[in-house]
Amino acid sequence: MLVSAATRSLLRSNGYGAVLRQNIRLMSSVASSEKQSSPAIGHNTTAKRDIHSDSPQMKSAPPLQYSAQPTYSPEEAKEETALSGMVDRFKITAEVTVSKIFPAGFGVSYSHDMLITTRSWQSSSIFANEYLGYSADSMAFALTTGFGDAVGVMAGHCAYFAAKKSITGDDSINMERETQTGLLLASAAFCSGTAWQPLVDALQGANLPFMQVFAGTWIGCGTAFYLGLRGARTILSGPFKYIHEPTFENSTTDKSLSAAIGGATGFFVGTDTAYLPAQNFLIDVVGIHDTTPQLMGCAIAGTSTSLGFVAAQSTLNAIYPAGKLWNDGK
Repeated sequence: MLVSAATRSLLRSNGYGAVLRQNIRLMSSVASSEKQSSPAIGHNTTAKRDIHSDSPQMKSAPPLQYSAQPTYSPEEAKEETALSGMVDRFKITAEVTVSKIFPAGFGVSYSHDMLITTRSWQSSSIFANEYLGYSADSMAFALTTGFGDAVGVMAGHCAYFAAKKSITGDDSINMERETQTGLLLASAAFCSGTAWQPLVDALQGANLPFMQVFAGTWIGCGTAFYLGLRGARTILSGPFKYIHEPTFENSTTDKSLSAAIGGATGFFVGTDTAYLPAQNFLIDVVGIHDTTPQLMGCAIAGTSTSLGFVAAQSTLNAIYPAGKLWNDGK
């Protein structure tokens, strides 16, 4: 940089010479540093150009992967869990109806038809009178019908799960466990099936309205089933590893199951068309008449117990809190 002599003289006279010299040195050092750093700058520029030289469309980038799952609020998660639990309840209800309740009613009716005419449980027994000497109000008759109930439950339970395992290939189905479960339920069914005839005879003998006979049978046979279930747990939990001994927890679930079984036995009263037919609100649905064929009577009896069980259990499914029913999968 050239500075005229007049300008230097002027600056010197004004005392700015030192400042000017300092600024000149500063400018020179800046220029020098720019020259030294220019290769780095050029390199960065080149790098930037390399980065942006290809458009995104020219390169095939892998698709974006989203690992984060949709989030749900606690309320939504609770509603989804409750809905799933309700569906499971009705699914198990349907399985039990098909595998045990219908066969139990069918088996009771079969024992009934083998012992008495196709009128109803109040008719005299052809087989008992002619061969065994049983009467419809005898304990032997009641025990026979209870045995038919138990056989229906046991056979239906085992056959259902054996078929399910064979068809679906579900290795989680343990037939040893299911056989022991069937034995437990059959033991309780024997008690409720045995109690049905004497209980109905007593209630009808008192000339009670149909609804009182219906309700009394529901309560009485449900109680008999519960007592049989608790007794079977006490006796069978020792030799059979899959049968749990009586506890407070399973007493709660046993009560809910017994209440539903009581509903099945109550609806079975509707098959009797001889007692107060005008009050029998089930007579047009499950009534077994004099002219009903025996096999058809068996099917109607199974239908009556199925309807009663489904009606009772569906109500329990709707009103009981989660984890309190026998079909909550605990």
